[in-house]
Amino acid sequence: MPYLFTSESVSEGHPDKVADQISDALIDNFLAYDLNSKVACETLVTTGQVVLAGEVKSEAYLDVQDIAREVIRKIGYTKSEYMFEANSCGIFSAIHEQSPDINQGVDRSKPEEQGAGDQGMMFGYATRETENYMPLALDLAHKLLIELAALRREGKDVAYLRPDAKSQVTIEYSDDNQPIRIDTIVISTQHDDFGKDQEMLAKIKADMINILIPRVKAKLKPELQALFNDKITYHINPTGKFVIGGPHGDTGLTGRKIIVDTYGGKGAHGGGAFSGKDPSKVDRSAAYATRHIAKNLVAAGVCDEVLVQVSYAIGVAKPCGVFVDTYGTAKVGLNDGEIARKVEEIFDLRPYAIEQRLKLRSPIYGETAAYGHMGRDNKVVTKVFNRGKKNEKQVEVELFTWEKLDYVEKVKAAFGI
Repeated sequence: MPYLFTSESVSEGHPDKVADQISDALIDNFLAYDLNSKVACETLVTTGQVVLAGEVKSEAYLDVQDIAREVIRKIGYTKSEYMFEANSCGIFSAIHEQSPDINQGVDRSKPEEQGAGDQGMMFGYATRETENYMPLALDLAHKLLIELAALRREGKDVAYLRPDAKSQVTIEYSDDNQPIRIDTIVISTQHDDFGKDQEMLAKIKADMINILIPRVKAKLKPELQALFNDKITYHINPTGKFVIGGPHGDTGLTGRKIIVDTYGGKGAHGGGAFSGKDPSKVDRSAAYATRHIAKNLVAAGVCDEVLVQVSYAIGVAKPCGVFVDTYGTAKVGLNDGEIARKVEEIFDLRPYAIEQRLKLRSPIYGETAAYGHMGRDNKVVTKVFNRGKKNEKQVEVELFTWEKLDYVEKVKAAFGI
């Protein structure tokens, strides 16, 4: 019997994502000036206020207020009527030195013996249903908001848009897990107050359906375009007008959008957030490593869908265990336990090895903090820190290394494919 599956996304202007982006901007700046920085930084945003808290061990000194304001400005909170504005918001920092009790479990005389920064389990997932090996509903939900942000910045066809927004996509699947059609699209977008409520809502709904949707659809492959139909149920700003939004409408906190950040509810999640953590924290680095493994397994033809779990004890380098679930899609004549043992042989999952393999001790995290950490484009960019100041620094970095298919041949060789 056909079934429905739903995933959501939130925009860069959503208060929780504002917090994530500030936390990851601090990570990037610490790493840009001291690659050995150990950082766990949380951010809270609310009406006119930003609170920074966390633990840091670093040789770098940062102007954290300036960094936070630049992030807020880039997102688009630049008008006083938003009640949260880059130049005028208050910023309070309660960042202090990292606990030596935690640090002693991580640092080792031999780098390769570096212990895990915490206990826990992390999951990676991949599926063949999209080009980037991501679940389709989440991929479309992200694409809707990326295009909505582009429309907002253009300021032409839809000039009333404000930064805060959410999307949700429901896909109907066949019995054999193939997407049949898009059943429902939900878009809630913050906007200027530009008329009577019913007139505003009617225009916003028309613009989302007649401007946003065609722009998103045009960038998709024909087989995905075919999922759009005239029977889609649209819920556009279903609660009514959405003028009050962002941190003024809802307090934002780092790490509250972990399902948006990963697989939209497909697969599993270990519970640990990513943003604000340097790569010694396996919540982040091991989640990237398991995504890298899952994507390469599917791309190599081991299976059509896979979930990979790894677990750690704090201060211990060797994982407690590796688990694989191919959902019955394995094509190599091995059971999931046997596949897991081969995964351990192919991929070194000690924290230091993950950092080195995926080049994680680099300032690459700001780009991850909105529109998902997985399924993104691997590319090399030059980032500039403290532009125009005495300590300006340019750093060439490789983004989203965990999305590379650089282990496909090794996987094929190991599995005899």
